Amino acid sequence: MYGKFVPLVEAPDDSGRGRYFHVVGSNIWEAEEPAHGSWGLHFLGMLGDTPCWAVDVPHGEDPADGASTDLFSYFGRNPEVDWLVAGRAVQLVDWARSHRFCGRCGTETHQAPGERAMRCSACNLLSFPRLAPAIISLVTRGDEALLAHGVTFRSPMYSTLAGFVEAGESLEDAVHREIFEEVGVHIRNVRYWGSQPWPFPHSLMLGFHAEWESGDINIDPKEIVDAQWFHRDALPNIPPRISIARKLIDAWLAGEV
Repeated sequence: MYGKFVPLVEAPDDSGRGRYFHVVGSNIWEAEEPAHGSWGLHFLGMLGDTPCWAVDVPHGEDPADGASTDLFSYFGRNPEVDWLVAGRAVQLVDWARSHRFCGRCGTETHQAPGERAMRCSACNLLSFPRLAPAIISLVTRGDEALLAHGVTFRSPMYSTLAGFVEAGESLEDAVHREIFEEVGVHIRNVRYWGSQPWPFPHSLMLGFHAEWESGDINIDPKEIVDAQWFHRDALPNIPPRISIARKLIDAWLAGEV
């Protein structure tokens, strides 16, 4: 049993042992040792007393010979804490791949000692892993929940409403703005519920619950295909348990929000 995951920058002395999450494109293949010694290694942290590593597999060099899996499938086969570590591996490898050169002057970068950052060799600009905060909100009206089918959904599913936080905007303001922009209703009693790292590719989902105040549904067709009020006893197809959207809905059904 591994226990809780603790993100860290510096590896322990006995760093040869551990779990190695090979990142093939954006897929994961796990092994007890790195498949190739010269590939990029990134220490992730400790899962219980076990060091965890990300291995950056170059394009076209798949050690798993096609057996790697995407993060959605990985979640269905592994404990959630393992999925969090795998998601961290994908995010950090993607960050390292896209920050090999300075975004300000174009000089090659290197890993800054003791920090999770890439430092420019010329101008010393530090580039940290990117996180994009996004709010996701369950809006309720008595025994009804406001759920929508987004234009990017790949299945006939309805979910809670979400969107990215804008520069200079509070989280609560983002909730009000996104709900009104996407479905045209006003809300009240916006309350923070919880968060979830969402490595697709580098979001942090911040979950909220709010109550309907006024307005009829008026969707933004660029974002939403359909939105409706659904009674708690007649919900449509909702997101899988991997997502905070599902956790929000389940908590509402259980009377916890």
